[in-house]
Amino acid sequence: MEINRQVLRDAVQQGVLSETQADQLWAFVGTRAATTPSFHVTHTLYYLGGLLAIGAMTLFMTLGWETFGGWGLVGIAFVYAVIGLWLTERFLQRMHLPIPAGITATFVVVLTPLAVYGLQSALGWWADGRVYREYHTYIDWRWVLMEFATLGVGAAMLWRYRLPFLVMPIAVTLWYMSMDFVPFLAGELDADWQLRKMVSLWFGLLMLALAFWVDVRTRHGQDFAFWLYLFGGMTFWCGLSLLYPAGELGRFGYLCINLVFIAVGAVLGRRIFAILGGLGAAGYVGHLAYEVFEDSVLFPFVLTALGLGVVFLGIQWQRHELSITRRLRSLLPGPIRELVEIRA
Repeated sequence: MEINRQVLRDAVQQGVLSETQADQLWAFVGTRAATTPSFHVTHTLYYLGGLLAIGAMTLFMTLGWETFGGWGLVGIAFVYAVIGLWLTERFLQRMHLPIPAGITATFVVVLTPLAVYGLQSALGWWADGRVYREYHTYIDWRWVLMEFATLGVGAAMLWRYRLPFLVMPIAVTLWYMSMDFVPFLAGELDADWQLRKMVSLWFGLLMLALAFWVDVRTRHGQDFAFWLYLFGGMTFWCGLSLLYPAGELGRFGYLCINLVFIAVGAVLGRRIFAILGGLGAAGYVGHLAYEVFEDSVLFPFVLTALGLGVVFLGIQWQRHELSITRRLRSLLPGPIRELVEIRA
């Protein structure tokens, strides 16, 4: 539930808090909001400006930059990195502005592929005409060196600054690696699609396991697992959906996995699981409506009854939620129980 000024006024009227306590609590919430990412005007400006700068060096890089040559790109990346480090270390950190500091530190990390590409280009590695902007649009096993370097720089920056937004380029790079490793493993550029799907599935599962481990380790502090959950979930779910089985039993298994996704999203407070699981479940229901029961008169009635039954289940859950959750959480290991309680 979101805490706003009206909630505190209601608490004062009902005698839960005094006026002084309400004012003190509101001031405390305000200081926490200033350092916690949220959808406020200030934070929106932070991320809009940061993403424009990051995008300029990544997704929106123009072909004109190729005229600088390999060493020119290395020099530009180095100068930009020094500026980003100076802003992070000497300015934003000292002013206790963690969100802008995380953005400028991330800007340094995303310069790593450009610097490595410039070095490789200067050494003649890209004589076939491949350009840097294609790093974000084309699958090529030769990007792997750039990705390893980015992971190394990202890990070093994360160790130095402990800012959650730094996990974003690491998660994106792991996502890229899940695609670029396929032709590397297959030994050819046009690798088999079945292999691509399997690598995506298992790579995403490993990213989700890493995200959960990070989530448990940092459960009392800032949210370092968000970006890993986001890209790990998308990587796993896309691989799973592309491997959509032909048989009805396999498709029902696909539905069950998506329902598990929804349940995990509810338990861990991660909307990405609920979104992906909802899309998968909707796809399965669509398969039933348009293929299995295409000419059925009863199917819409049954589906309506099922939907109302789920609503009724939600009502029963709300009535007995406290006792049920206590019993279930008592079965969990201590760290995981703490994580679930914090996210709840």
